[in-house]
Amino acid sequence: MTVPQITLNDGHTIPQLGYGVFKVDPAETERLVSTALEVGYRHIDTAAIYGNEEGVGRAIAASGIPRDELFITTKLWNSEQGTDKPRAAIQASLDKLGLDHVDLYLIHWPRPDQDLYVDTWRQLETFRDEGLTRSIGVSNFHRPHLERLLAETETVPAVDQLELHPAFAQRELRAFGADHGIHIEAWGPLGQGKYDLFGEKAVADAAAAHGVTPAQVVLRWHLDHGIIVFPKSSTPERIAANFDVFGFDLTPDELAAIDAIDRGQRVGSDPDTATF
Repeated sequence: MTVPQITLNDGHTIPQLGYGVFKVDPAETERLVSTALEVGYRHIDTAAIYGNEEGVGRAIAASGIPRDELFITTKLWNSEQGTDKPRAAIQASLDKLGLDHVDLYLIHWPRPDQDLYVDTWRQLETFRDEGLTRSIGVSNFHRPHLERLLAETETVPAVDQLELHPAFAQRELRAFGADHGIHIEAWGPLGQGKYDLFGEKAVADAAAAHGVTPAQVVLRWHLDHGIIVFPKSSTPERIAANFDVFGFDLTPDELAAIDAIDRGQRVGSDPDTATF
């Protein structure tokens, strides 16, 4: 099974489908990431604040998979933004992961109340130039935050990782990203179980039509829209099922019906006001 590769604006490529470890128990991370790697995932998304980078690193080391076949993302936490803290933070992440570089390093949240994300972005540019990360991007950035980076710094973010699922489809930000070469990644792609996404008629009908699960339908919807996606599961069977989404295609009518679920229903924090 071949996962599509998306070319980022800096020329590097990223597997469009990966495995995310948000809220994965640190004690279980090595086992679950090892399972994902055995299934065929080569893109792993973690973050310093998740507390499980060490487990990801142990799984990578034990896998025997060549480093250049893996795509590893981690993120800078909000309390480490500024000019003097990010270097220690990325080095700590690399040490925990057991790597000399990551493939993608993100500012986790803009925290506009701190007004540090522009200075922080300049630090990430330096890390990229030094080879500590191949690509740099952001997470949870709204259009005004992105516009400031475009106006005040030298580098267009490679990605913006956003809460994105059928009820919160982020069409405006997706369009802005497309216009500026910023690829969109989805966190919470299945709605985090906070509404009955799988009970939506459009999703259930498509699942029945193709003989697949509702989760597989929603992941296929993301992929068909060019979104980079990395579902999280702590169940080996679901980890495998979430990877098995390339044997069917949604029809244009099915895609349109799932598009129509969008109602601006955010289930996570608002980046404009989040202060954690």
